Amino acid sequence: MTILIIWLIAFGLIAYFANQRWNSGVSRGLDKMLPSILKSHGSNRNMWVIVLAVLGATTLVQPVEMLLVVILLGLIGWGIMALVNWAGNKTHH
Repeated sequence: MTILIIWLIAFGLIAYFANQRWNSGVSRGLDKMLPSILKSHGSNRNMWVIVLAVLGATTLVQPVEMLLVVILLGLIGWGIMALVNWAGNKTHH
């Protein structure tokens, strides 16, 4: 129960501060990190604030699990890219 309360407090604080600072830097910082198809360009403010708050609160409460998920997703992405490159080399144009 304590972890849930800590997560809810962290979620609320991160969402509040991300929403308050959206125009002064959060939107621009988010657009710098994301690929072009996912860029916010200032729109979808509520969705991105909630996403940032969920990721931030979960990282604060369970940092090891989040690190393992990031490593796992990186390995899966690396494997897919290797498979795509291998398949691309096998095709004849």
